[in-house]
Amino acid sequence: MKEMLQSLEDRVVLLTGATGGLGEKLAMDLAAAGAGVLLHGRSPTKAKAVIEKIAETTGNPQLGYYNAEFSSLEDVRRMAEDIRADQARIDLLVNNAGIGPGRRGEERKLSKDGYELRFAVNYLAHFLLTHELLPLIRASDSARIVNVASGAQQAIDFDDVMLERNYDGRRAYSQSKLAQVMFNFDLAEELAETGISVNCLHPATLMPTTMVLETDFFNATVDSVEKGAEAVLHLAASSETSGISGRYFEGKTPAKADVQAYDQEARERLRMMSRSFAGYIDR
Repeated sequence: MKEMLQSLEDRVVLLTGATGGLGEKLAMDLAAAGAGVLLHGRSPTKAKAVIEKIAETTGNPQLGYYNAEFSSLEDVRRMAEDIRADQARIDLLVNNAGIGPGRRGEERKLSKDGYELRFAVNYLAHFLLTHELLPLIRASDSARIVNVASGAQQAIDFDDVMLERNYDGRRAYSQSKLAQVMFNFDLAEELAETGISVNCLHPATLMPTTMVLETDFFNATVDSVEKGAEAVLHLAASSETSGISGRYFEGKTPAKADVQAYDQEARERLRMMSRSFAGYIDR
């Protein structure tokens, strides 16, 4: 692991959802490798404890924190503004934050902007954040973007994207994760001539993270957080994945995403919808 991460020495990393579970483990490993790690979370108190733990364990003082509630696009936009004001570049962006499927029978919830909550937090917030930070990502000489998706993918019903009919938390989660994969493929094409790599993955199966432990859709955990972190770092820093872009991985293995992810018309519909939700004029 240490050898794989040598390329991150003095690199600037932004990691969303970094104050627990997979994100916290990634932050620890990245800091141990000498990266400057910018953690995102929604609880300053929790973040302070995590940063103190990472600093004490790794001896790395290059740690920062940005607070934002990803159910609010205004919060995401403000966070991006703060980062642009503070940082000259971002070498690695890991879009990891997310919420799980919840519990069986759970009622449909909306974000602060009125969008289905899982679509908003797992996908739309990262869509907006990534686009807002592209100037800093382009400023790096060899940037990578890693989107932490999931093998749980379900085709988006464009007649009911917000699941106003027959809501189910597992479907909401699965659609949001497929949207993330579709965005990944689109962004990779957009940045194809820049040298910026954009890849996504299902890191591991049912790790003992909050989103898994709080749901009753599954009976038991399967893989460790360590296994998931190693898979993410394989895309984030390994020489084996240097120059690879626009791919979906299961763990460290290239794989096929849901068939809708390769449907250009579906991706175009999602892109135009997302630009509208994010307040962009199509560029």
